[in-house]
Amino acid sequence: MTASLVFFPVDNGDMALIKLDNGQHILIDINIRAAADDPDDDTYDVAADLKERLPRDDQDRLYVDAFLLSHPDGDHITGLSRHFYLGPPEDFPEDNEDDLILIREMWSSPIVFRRASATHKLGEEAKAWKKEARRRVALYREIGASVGDGDRILLMGKDKDGKTDDIMDIVIEQYELITRVNKGEEGQFEGRLLAPMVVEDDDEELIDLLEKNNSSVIIRFSIAGDGYKDMCRFLTGGDAGVAIWERLWNILDEDGNTDWLSYDVMETPHHCSWRTLSYDRWSELGEKVKVCEEARSALSQIRDGAVIVASCKPIKKDDSNPPHERAKREYVSMVEGECDRFICTSEYSADEDRALEFKIYHAGTAKKLGMTAKKTAAVVGVSGIATAARAHGRK
Repeated sequence: MTASLVFFPVDNGDMALIKLDNGQHILIDINIRAAADDPDDDTYDVAADLKERLPRDDQDRLYVDAFLLSHPDGDHITGLSRHFYLGPPEDFPEDNEDDLILIREMWSSPIVFRRASATHKLGEEAKAWKKEARRRVALYREIGASVGDGDRILLMGKDKDGKTDDIMDIVIEQYELITRVNKGEEGQFEGRLLAPMVVEDDDEELIDLLEKNNSSVIIRFSIAGDGYKDMCRFLTGGDAGVAIWERLWNILDEDGNTDWLSYDVMETPHHCSWRTLSYDRWSELGEKVKVCEEARSALSQIRDGAVIVASCKPIKKDDSNPPHERAKREYVSMVEGECDRFICTSEYSADEDRALEFKIYHAGTAKKLGMTAKKTAAVVGVSGIATAARAHGRK
């Protein structure tokens, strides 16, 4: 099978799907709005598109091998209860009238949820995810590694106060590598966990920083293509704010590990928000704002021909933030000023009536490859795929 990377058009939200060489799928966030589920609305039907791409098990259930939730904001988890099964797999409904998707393995961060709870109330979908994560952790504590598909969970980062010390076999610590999905084979990918950061209770300055800046899960994936390792590096960071990227750069730079941030494809944090790149308020300073150089350095570690994807509504000057036109200009400068290497998912979908999809293959050198009839991108190991347009409501 051919590995791929898909970005669904979900307005200001995130929803990406990694398909590995061996056919396993990793879903990162969802934002399946009610309008997208309405057959009488012309909003792109991302749920139908997703389900067409997923395999079925021997019980005819759709499934993802892993579902990573970067953080529990609504625009990263909307549609969870409508389209995914939550609960013990043995209780999966036999009729399955809604064609629910089984999550074989959850990837979730206890720290991100703890900070979200401390700063604002969780929505109903986030509460449902948290409940299911707790069920899976409790089951692991009860029966250990014998848990099966639909019961597995990996925790992205340690919890504080030693709360995860007894289950470290399912905990990925900061800077560690994830090397397989749902007990599958190794060699298909590596995912380095770069955030969230664990802090001590007495570090009030850092706690304040993390509460004011969304401390999402940040992972840099290295994905194999055509059997060759490291053909596509993909950096994803949810809604992580400027202070997170600044701090991450300073740590990795001091340790000589800035290559951990290098990428062929990056999804802009927080939907191309200006607040990812600067502490300055555009509303107060306008064009006099200054970019945080450390945050910019963290987000600009491109490999030859890298592409930056903004998962957001169409980007317009003087519109609400996010997205922000000044942020777009900064990202375009990161890809050597080549506008065609910066792609907004909503704008792409409006032009092409499809999700933005990259095919990951084996290529020894950078190669100019067609994204559309009018747009091109030079990418190492990544090419645009011309897929058939998907009609709304297609099942």
